[in-house]
Amino acid sequence: MILQEKINELNRKAESLGIVECIKTLADEGKTIFTTSFGYEDQVLSDIIFTNALPVDVVTLDTGRLFKETYSVFYQTVQKYDKQIKVYSPDSHAVEKLMTGKGPFSFYESTDNRHECCRIRKVEPLNRALKRVAFWITGIRADQSPNRQGTHFFEVDEKRGIIKYNPLLKWTLEEVKIYIQENKVPYNILHDKGFVSIGCEPCTRAIEPGEDFRAGRWWWEEGSKKECGLHTK
Repeated sequence: MILQEKINELNRKAESLGIVECIKTLADEGKTIFTTSFGYEDQVLSDIIFTNALPVDVVTLDTGRLFKETYSVFYQTVQKYDKQIKVYSPDSHAVEKLMTGKGPFSFYESTDNRHECCRIRKVEPLNRALKRVAFWITGIRADQSPNRQGTHFFEVDEKRGIIKYNPLLKWTLEEVKIYIQENKVPYNILHDKGFVSIGCEPCTRAIEPGEDFRAGRWWWEEGSKKECGLHTK
């Protein structure tokens, strides 16, 4: 109940405070991290955090299966801001066991296999990154998928026992693009080729005009409410 009261208080503040003020408030109260995958939204938040020298740890998950373009924007970001981005990688023994037992493309064979790969390469490293963290900042926007439309600025991540802050929740994709352009923020050039949501290379494709935002992720699975386990309700 106390935690929910805290969430309610933060959501009320978020309606009137700007992103910078909200993040400063969180950092004053406890350890705060931001996880980036170097997509449009995450680059906006990295720019806000770095240019305002906010006391937030910026971290990323290197799954071992990322696009070379993603590594490129990672490099460009570090060069532009002269700031450190901490990398978390999957447990090597778990990856070795998965690859030896099921091969490199087991995730195409079943949803369970795909979840297993995401759990090893993404969820487990994220859980390590979020240990002893009070607040987790993400680049989630409400219109990214039906599964995210009921999201609030502040929510409880019950599995991890921390508070999640989604500062770009009400931003549109167009607003994100304008920010990137006006502030000359490095971005993943795959966005110019129809890639909207960019994850691991074998599990991401470009989408056609009019397709669902998440259609390019795990496209061989049915439905639009597809997540990897990082963001759960």
